[in-house]
Amino acid sequence: MAEESVAKSASKGFSSYGNGGRTVEECQDMIQRSLRTPTVRFLREHLEKAGCVVVDNFIKAVHCDKQISGGYVRGEGIMVCSNHMNIQDEVNQVVIHELIHAYDDCRAGNLDWANCAHHACSEIRAGHLSGDCHYKRELLRGFMKIRGHEQECVRRRVMKSVIANPYCSEAAAKDAMEAVWDICYNDTKPFDRAP
Repeated sequence: MAEESVAKSASKGFSSYGNGGRTVEECQDMIQRSLRTPTVRFLREHLEKAGCVVVDNFIKAVHCDKQISGGYVRGEGIMVCSNHMNIQDEVNQVVIHELIHAYDDCRAGNLDWANCAHHACSEIRAGHLSGDCHYKRELLRGFMKIRGHEQECVRRRVMKSVIANPYCSEAAAKDAMEAVWDICYNDTKPFDRAP
């Protein structure tokens, strides 16, 4: 139960393109479209190569009460918060980000979401490898810095997620992120290099 609440409360990104949102049905259709994108197909293939079967309902649209875009829960799969999604690109980003968490969970075997360093490492990887911090997305969020924006963005988003973990204080989250930064930021598996 604790693992589930950690993963859910420590869910990953925040929607930034408006407040309207989509219905669960509309979002489920958008998820189906995202499953056809090259990056999502690549990640699903590597999840299966790592020994984790991705069943049809592994990624599902749900209505979320919290201000989150989605999350990954071990044993349940990926949820995409329909009421915080407006455009296809947002759904694609959430799916990619959460698939990286699922991949980390699968390949590590002993990943403990209540461990701040483990959580921070997966967040660093997901933020860096998913494209969450592409400069165009940062501009849409209101962050205008062009040089050095990517690492700054990843750090900001890692802190937001890890602080939401009930086992991690702000100080513990910062210490954990700094302790694992170099190793996790440079770990690009299953990609050859950061996309």
